[in-house]
Amino acid sequence: MRALLIACLAALALAPAASAATTFGIGDESPSMFTDPLFTALHAGIARYFVPWDAMRRPESLAAADAYVAAARDAGVRVLMHISTNDFTHDAARLPSVGAYERYVRFLIDRYRPLGVVDWGVWNEENHISEPTYRSPQRAAQLFAAMVRMCSGCKIVALDLLDTRHAPHYVANFYRALGPVNRRRASIVGIHNYEDVNHERRSGTAGILNAARRYNSRVRMWWTETGGLVSSGKFTCNERRAAGSMAWLLKLARYYRGSLDRVYVYSWRGDGCQGFDAGLTRPNGRVRPAYRTLLAYMH
Repeated sequence: MRALLIACLAALALAPAASAATTFGIGDESPSMFTDPLFTALHAGIARYFVPWDAMRRPESLAAADAYVAAARDAGVRVLMHISTNDFTHDAARLPSVGAYERYVRFLIDRYRPLGVVDWGVWNEENHISEPTYRSPQRAAQLFAAMVRMCSGCKIVALDLLDTRHAPHYVANFYRALGPVNRRRASIVGIHNYEDVNHERRSGTAGILNAARRYNSRVRMWWTETGGLVSSGKFTCNERRAAGSMAWLLKLARYYRGSLDRVYVYSWRGDGCQGFDAGLTRPNGRVRPAYRTLLAYMH
């Protein structure tokens, strides 16, 4: 473990110092994270939570969001509330109309904005097959316009994408669907750059950023979900490989420091390699090597 940490730190030392403008935090849905001493040791001032767009009619989802926002507020952590599907089954979720989106999401904004939640994502991972926006960048553009109307003065992640090879095409269709005014307003693009991070490349992130800046030269990036994969459909369980991917993530953050404002590392607690697992800690709460790599960087 000590040798791995030293190797990661040595690799990071080759890059220039990180910009103070890039803020790191954690993406996770468990409020217990905020009272974990391991989380406190990171001094992370931001966290990301995704919530079903129709949580207003889902008492369990609303109660979970309430608990998360309250715990984050007690810990002095700023929450990015990201709107998402209500059904992650591929091709199963229904895409809401703009009117339905306005009704349900306005309820969430009115509920959590007085509690300090002023960072909002229009829709989580819009180009993923599990999201109903998958084939409709035009509707995604309409939902952004609705969010702008509902949340004046908020910081809004206008577009949020997985770094696939088709992502730049989605970006282009999204921006073309916006009018000139909203095109200028769409200045924060969220990226889930798992492909770049876990294959040690930067082409996916570059493709999304370059495509967006063709339509708005002021676009800034938030990496709203990223991290080293311990296991997934493509990777068998390997904590050391995930730590190496974390080191690459941190190199990428340095490389893009002039364009990157925030990074939300996903996630806090792993599930023991039962499918998708990017946890910084194990199910028993003990740290994984990727946590140590991130801790050394943030300190």
